[in-house]
Amino acid sequence: MNHIENKSRIDPELRDEMAKQNIFITSLDFIYNWGRRSSVWPMQFGLACCAIEMIAAAAARYDIARFGAELFRASPRQADLMIVAGTVTKKMTPNVVRLYNQMAEPKYVLAMGACAISGGPFIDGYNVLRGIDRFIPVDVYVPGCPPRPEALLYGLMELQKKIDSQTFTKAEWYQKGLKREFPVPELGPNGLIPKFNPEIWQPREQDARKTRYGQTVLTGKKQKAPRLEPVAVPPPPAA
Repeated sequence: MNHIENKSRIDPELRDEMAKQNIFITSLDFIYNWGRRSSVWPMQFGLACCAIEMIAAAAARYDIARFGAELFRASPRQADLMIVAGTVTKKMTPNVVRLYNQMAEPKYVLAMGACAISGGPFIDGYNVLRGIDRFIPVDVYVPGCPPRPEALLYGLMELQKKIDSQTFTKAEWYQKGLKREFPVPELGPNGLIPKFNPEIWQPREQDARKTRYGQTVLTGKKQKAPRLEPVAVPPPPAA
């Protein structure tokens, strides 16, 4: 994840030493980002098996409350973080985009698991979306199938680093003309319309799977229908 480190003019060693004496020297960016990264409230919804690992991360053994992210909100209006945990089907994609549009700024997205990132083992399925980043921007990717709760906590810490790198005077959600609501796709007879959001994702010019597997993976309709009639097996030759 690429981000620019938000360096303070205050010497960090001096700031830590004075903090031990109950003297705090800080900046507006530091205290502003500290408050946001220490109270990231995820949205309370799950899509597939990755949601079980997300629930485990909120349990007592892993205790996501140490990061101030234990308040899973049932309303997108009160959530800062959308954890896309699990397989995103094409039927569910419009609802995910609609929930993202209803979230208040600033808002972040964490794609949890191979299915949410790229379709996972169902990448060639007719009903599975090949990555939620085709419709909404993703800030942190947590790979795995499914990733363990420790991986989700690591992804949360990476998100906190990104929040620390931001300055509120140049924050994108304070800029004029910012478009953070994206069109909700519709489920048509041949899939989603549109198939992707051109502002977020562009298809590759070449299929990388042809180089990796030696040939293009065929999807969609088969060239020849399977033969379902029983085939007569000739008897073995007589001894």
